Amino acid sequence: MTFTLNRRGLALAALAGAALAGTAKAEGTSAADLVRLSRQRRDPDVVLPVWPGTPPGGEGLAVKDLVIDHGPVGGPPDRSADGVAMPTLAFFRSASPGPRATILVIPGGGYTNVWFDKEGYEIARWLNTTGVHAAVLTYRLPAEGWKNGPDVPLQDAQRAMRLLRHKAKAWAVDGGRIGIIGFSAGGHLAASLLTRHDAAVYSAVDEADTLPAGPQLACLAYPVISMDESLTHAGSRQHLLGNAPTAAQVTAYSPDQTVRAGTCPTFLFHAADDGAVPVGNSLAMFQALRRQNVATEMHIFESGGHGFALREIPGRPAEPWPELYHRWLGRHGFV
Repeated sequence: MTFTLNRRGLALAALAGAALAGTAKAEGTSAADLVRLSRQRRDPDVVLPVWPGTPPGGEGLAVKDLVIDHGPVGGPPDRSADGVAMPTLAFFRSASPGPRATILVIPGGGYTNVWFDKEGYEIARWLNTTGVHAAVLTYRLPAEGWKNGPDVPLQDAQRAMRLLRHKAKAWAVDGGRIGIIGFSAGGHLAASLLTRHDAAVYSAVDEADTLPAGPQLACLAYPVISMDESLTHAGSRQHLLGNAPTAAQVTAYSPDQTVRAGTCPTFLFHAADDGAVPVGNSLAMFQALRRQNVATEMHIFESGGHGFALREIPGRPAEPWPELYHRWLGRHGFV
């Protein structure tokens, strides 16, 4: 059974399923399309370093970029960045003309690596089929020795949003329609950007840093939210905050505890049987957003486990999420 939550409350998605079955699907959301996209090897149009020089807190640090390909021979690419010395922004341009809405895509990896194919490039290519530009952020990992380690991913995410606005004319980005989507630990980073986009976590390095870092829309996909031991993903918490975080750190780095009025509309989805990141993380964020009267929609799928992204949903309960998300983007003027 699949549950759908929105601002009007809780409804069985089985009822919505009948309505969905009788309507046209967005381009790129059929099972065949999703399989095709997972095997596509189209490279980004632009790959831009996030920082013009050494990233904040990296002076004297000997971190090396390391990419590992986990994919089988002949199968879809499945790479992760297991060391990130210089974060990058990989821009995928939609074929649609004129300034377009743009989504910053933040892959997951438990803050130990960044799975930029499955939860990054594939998502960007699909977004392009809907007429939306996309940019995939490969961010630094907090446990690699950077100064102010817990804020390192947020530094990169804030800077990436500012770069998208700074490059608006060159990349045909509509600066008033920039959203985010984050998966798993990338969902934690997206939620942190959602609630702390104006936190002073680094000193300005150029004129791009005069621009705002806040998104206009957010999507959190099976996200890590809470740093509380009773709910968190243990690996994400350990790599972000270490083995013995203080109570103040647990609160400060739990986005459900830092939601403010005026937060942008947010879309969440999760599988009820997620064995890695408990579904209670999405539930906690949904309730926190509702308490602040933020426009919020959530979909809980009966099964699907963790990390399904696009390539693992055909024929499974979570298969509708791209279509549901696409419709939500449309209601908010992004497509």
